[in-house]
Amino acid sequence: MSTFLLEIVTPERIVYTQNVHMVSVEGIEGQLGILPNHIPFVTPLKIAPATIKHENGKQETVALNGGFMEVRKDKVVILAESAELPSDIDIERAKSAKERAEKRLTGKKDEADFQRAELALKRALNRIGVYEHK
Repeated sequence: MSTFLLEIVTPERIVYTQNVHMVSVEGIEGQLGILPNHIPFVTPLKIAPATIKHENGKQETVALNGGFMEVRKDKVVILAESAELPSDIDIERAKSAKERAEKRLTGKKDEADFQRAELALKRALNRIGVYEHK
């Protein structure tokens, strides 16, 4: 099996950099699985986990909160608004954020407040899912 370099970068830091066999992400057009020597392209990403597979069968998950993915022949770069490894996730904080977002969604607010609460809920559920998947 062959590999490619995967880098996950946020405005604050490099979250992940390793040679991997495959990465799966959710783009705005749907689920994408990238293998070595994939055709180059760029796509926006949704708030969703990235699943990383290694040659030895090991699998990792990273919580991505939107951004873009650039695929090159021998390298994939994910430029994320934020990204968290399961070990970096504060599960209590994520659960509190989920509860706050759910309360804001049930209240009668304007459209902008509703959209912010909806995004906050998606981010919290993503973090909780990645944390529980580890």
